[in-house]
Amino acid sequence: MTSTLPRPAADSPEKGLEYATRDEIAAVQLDRLRWSLQHAYDNVPHYRRAFDERGVHPDDLRTLADLRLFPFTAKADLRENYPFGMLAVTQDEVSRIHASSGTTGRPTVVGYTANDVDNWADLVARSLRAAGVRPSDKVHVAYGYGLFTGGLGAHYGAERLGCTVIPMSGGMTDRQIQLIEDFRPDAIMVTPSYMLTIVDAMLAKGIDPASTSLRTGVFGAEPWTEQMRKELEAQLDMDAVDIYGLSEVMGPGVAMECVETKDGLHIWEDHFYPEIIDPMTGEVLPDGEEGELVFTSLTKEAMPIIRYRTRDLTRLLPGTARSMRRMQKVTGRTDDMIILRGVNLFPTQIEELILTVPALAPQFQCVLERPGRMDQLTVRVEYRHDVPAEHRGAAAVELQKLIKNRIGVTVTVDAVEPAALFRSTGKAKRLVDNRPKD
Repeated sequence: MTSTLPRPAADSPEKGLEYATRDEIAAVQLDRLRWSLQHAYDNVPHYRRAFDERGVHPDDLRTLADLRLFPFTAKADLRENYPFGMLAVTQDEVSRIHASSGTTGRPTVVGYTANDVDNWADLVARSLRAAGVRPSDKVHVAYGYGLFTGGLGAHYGAERLGCTVIPMSGGMTDRQIQLIEDFRPDAIMVTPSYMLTIVDAMLAKGIDPASTSLRTGVFGAEPWTEQMRKELEAQLDMDAVDIYGLSEVMGPGVAMECVETKDGLHIWEDHFYPEIIDPMTGEVLPDGEEGELVFTSLTKEAMPIIRYRTRDLTRLLPGTARSMRRMQKVTGRTDDMIILRGVNLFPTQIEELILTVPALAPQFQCVLERPGRMDQLTVRVEYRHDVPAEHRGAAAVELQKLIKNRIGVTVTVDAVEPAALFRSTGKAKRLVDNRPKD
């Protein structure tokens, strides 16, 4: 039997708990967290076993800090309970099912009740409002539709805000450009790497990307840097803002950057409780310290998620444009970290340096190989279209020196012709590991 969710007064995309005092937010969180823990314990066998093995019960949560007593959930737990073992409701109560691609094993499956879908639409609408999108704007959605949460999550949220949605989905770059020119959307929702692909294709056609109607870009689904923001805003003459989400927690709309500050993503803390932990020890870290982001859902009915380890690295900061706390832009993932001769580095660090070399484009891949006993890293990066041939060799040498001086490792830089690297229509694959499997 499903537990009954306590419901504080409803808030709207424009105003509500996102502007409440910290005490008011904490009171709602504690109320909803108690419900979520009890709901998971009562209805999901995995959580009942995990709580019992840890020797904790939902009644042990007396303050928000007591959440650290409860066990983590990892992606492996979701895969072990494939397909529907993590659901807390009966099949007839499930309104929607999404799933990951499953490229590294079984997909992770996420269920939603009709109320979950409704909350999700509200949160994406709230996110878009914070991004500067307004009712009656036209929103071009170039996230993939289907089992991936991006397309439908963006679509429902934009409709909830009162926008006109152009459900383009990913791929068909020439068609993307045609619809942007013909339909004149005000905003686009897409991965930043695929936006770069669209920009490159526009330039190849002789179209100035800054001449389009787009004034807001809502970019997510992969880490991207401040340097990438400057690149996108300069190329497109738009505001570029970050949206964060993951299917295991909900989808896009877990956190959103506000257009007026662009200083990190406000987490919608009335629906998701964040923690930062030391990725090695699991110890909860204080706000301001960098570590792994962990989320507990506060209102999800079909699939509550308790202390889910996202593998994303960031830090929690005080609210600015909204009362709710911010998370710094994700700097990388623990499973994307490259350890090269004792030095830890992330593809986003390489991206930052590439964007300081004027002759190089932000289309790149980090290729790891082990030809002998030592790992070697090759950075494959494209030249910009307008770079004369005589300047290209110097750009590759400059990047190699920057990586050595700033990060502290020696890499090979393989600078290639424009459009030579594979273009993804979704999330970019920045790390290619060609090392032999031990």
